[in-house]
Amino acid sequence: MDSQKKFSPTFSFELFPPQTPQGIEKLRLTRQQLAQFNPKFFSVTFGAGGSTREPTFETVLEIQSEKHVVAPHLSCIGSTQENIRIILEKYYEIGIRRIVALRGDLPSGMAQAGEFRYASELVAFIRKEFGSSFHIEVAAYPEYHPQARSAQADFENFKRKIETGANSAITQYFYNTEAYFHFVDSCESAGLSIPIVPGIMPINKFSQLVRFSDTCGAEIPRWIRKKLEGYSDDSASIQAFGLDVVTDLCERLLKAGAPGLHFYTLNSANLTSIIWQRLNLKEYVQ
Repeated sequence: MDSQKKFSPTFSFELFPPQTPQGIEKLRLTRQQLAQFNPKFFSVTFGAGGSTREPTFETVLEIQSEKHVVAPHLSCIGSTQENIRIILEKYYEIGIRRIVALRGDLPSGMAQAGEFRYASELVAFIRKEFGSSFHIEVAAYPEYHPQARSAQADFENFKRKIETGANSAITQYFYNTEAYFHFVDSCESAGLSIPIVPGIMPINKFSQLVRFSDTCGAEIPRWIRKKLEGYSDDSASIQAFGLDVVTDLCERLLKAGAPGLHFYTLNSANLTSIIWQRLNLKEYVQ
């Protein structure tokens, strides 16, 4: 973990573009609650194959107008070089300087990936077209991407993203700290020295957590799964237990030298705010 200790801690929140007027109002309230913690940036997701392109852009514009730093996600699957260039030109014009460059998911019914196959190709394209204009975040998978051929192949994919110009990485969420520590050690052994910020998923609903984890390949440790199963429909107990688990996870990561935390908020401020206050993160944020 020595490579991570030299970086100033970065704390950030992920949001997704709302689809309804009610969702827009809820997200505004969520941002207002989370903004008091002075995060480094808010990131905004980008749907499979660009399915939320316009809502993402509108959300980014609104956050930018509120004087917050915003890092839009950009997914290369289903995209062309031309539309990626147009999006980036628009972002640059309005002052966006941070991008989260991802491979993304292939939308249902789409047979071909498009002009980009991997996030490393997107990173290379951004650097070729825009030089150092953008700080580029990429994804990391301490427990390996569910579609990876092997652990080594997945690590090589991550390495290519760094070699083509990524500045820092945000991990998929996890509840096993050893997976993160091992991943960082592997990066150090390979000579990769960038901030690798842990992604943090607060636990709200057990069924939701299982669904997300099955999709993204994040392991729910057996002891956590059995405990959550035992609470059945007792949402208060699930959230209370989840707060204890995730707060402890964050404490161990920060104590070991993790360079910050990135919270997957699901457009809700409550659980993330409680974890933030328990951790007393204001001591880390300038």
